[in-house]
Amino acid sequence: MAMMNAKQYEESLRKLNLKVYQFGKRVENVVDDPIIRPSMNAVAATYEFAHRPEHEDLMVATSHLTGERINRFTHIHQSVDDLVKKSKMGRMLGRNTACCFQRCVGMDAMNALSITTYDIDAKYGTEYNKRFLKFLEYVQKNDLVCDGAMTDTKGDRSLPPHKQADPDLFLRVVEEKVDGIVVRGAKAHQTGAVNSHEIIIMPTITMREEDKDYAVSFAVPSDSEGITYIIGRQSCDTRKLEGMTIDRGNMYYGGHEALVVFDNVFVPWDRVFMYKEHEFTTSLVENFASYHRQSYACKVGVGDVLIGATQTIAEMNGTDRASHVRDKIVEMNHLNETLYCGCIACASEGHREHSGTYQVNVLLANVHKHNVTRFPYEIARLSQDIAGGLMVTLPSAADFESPEVGKWLDKYYKGRADVPTEHRMRILRLIENITLGTAAVGYLTESMHGAGSPQAQRIMIARLVNMNEKQRLARELCGIDKGDHVS
Repeated sequence: MAMMNAKQYEESLRKLNLKVYQFGKRVENVVDDPIIRPSMNAVAATYEFAHRPEHEDLMVATSHLTGERINRFTHIHQSVDDLVKKSKMGRMLGRNTACCFQRCVGMDAMNALSITTYDIDAKYGTEYNKRFLKFLEYVQKNDLVCDGAMTDTKGDRSLPPHKQADPDLFLRVVEEKVDGIVVRGAKAHQTGAVNSHEIIIMPTITMREEDKDYAVSFAVPSDSEGITYIIGRQSCDTRKLEGMTIDRGNMYYGGHEALVVFDNVFVPWDRVFMYKEHEFTTSLVENFASYHRQSYACKVGVGDVLIGATQTIAEMNGTDRASHVRDKIVEMNHLNETLYCGCIACASEGHREHSGTYQVNVLLANVHKHNVTRFPYEIARLSQDIAGGLMVTLPSAADFESPEVGKWLDKYYKGRADVPTEHRMRILRLIENITLGTAAVGYLTESMHGAGSPQAQRIMIARLVNMNEKQRLARELCGIDKGDHVS
């Protein structure tokens, strides 16, 4: 099968029988639901852009399994160039959708599994890698979206999985059968889950011997029996129920998160990629986390849109020539391009694993993601500073269309005389959407907690920095220790 286009992707979702709940009721038509639809549009863009000649170099790759052209989101990185293009692709899509386009997590899960399954097989003589490659070829040939599901609900964070009062608070194997396993539990914060064809499960933390039933990785179709999706709320989400109104801010794209419940779901053996090899949970988690921390190039793209909107509102307000405004926009660009430096650097310093898969520089990936937990918040703060208070006190689009009061809003909310009030309103709503509304989930909160919260990166940075080498250099150069230096 050739790469799908956006329309074919939409039709493929209509064939799924997902069990989705939102606002306490089952969603009968997931694809056309007005709250979910913008997130589907964002994923559809990853298909549409793959067919545009100007984006082909970033969006299309060659399968190392079949030699066929595939969407890069289904590709296993075969070079440093692949890693760099992944970062560039993320920024490009982020700036064209101004939200999370949801396919990175599945791509990162598959790349992590290509490494870890190979390493498990090398130690135990298992066939996990063979199973995984069979699954991968299926994903590539059918151009599927995979939801990478790692985050368990965790319960009492001070206790390991096997000591939880409720053992299902970490997803686990509850039964082993001749033809497969049965699992129970839930995965939280699942970005784009109901827009996916497959779900790839991974453990969320390092597991010990006592927790080996939780050391499991597998893939199942997203509409498998026993899987239920519960859509999370977002600020301003019900504005999408009002139709294509200005109040949405982003008129085309959005995101969603879901709690995915596995209630005794059967997984056949050929879809199991780890089972009780608890000592490999660390490498799987860290491999995935490193890839996914690189993936936050997308935030640079969303930052591009926010900076553009901020410059535009400054011009509409007549403040764009004020020195402090110009300086703040310079700072926004400085922070945004610094983020881009990080994702390109960790890709450029990538290396080849034993499996043949290329992995990013793990230290630099963690440094990059740690910056992402900070800089978008400052970029958003500066944008709100420049936009002004009207961003959060603006009346609704319905009031602007009202025959009674619309004329007053058009008159009194005008900025520069040559700019229509409606245009000013649209830009303000876009800034609100990115910094406070539904897109803020994908820009701010996801920047903080996605791919691990800040402390996770700090732990990795402390572990990976070679402090002894830094001390050796200092001691030699000041004469405490001898070294091979020109004197």
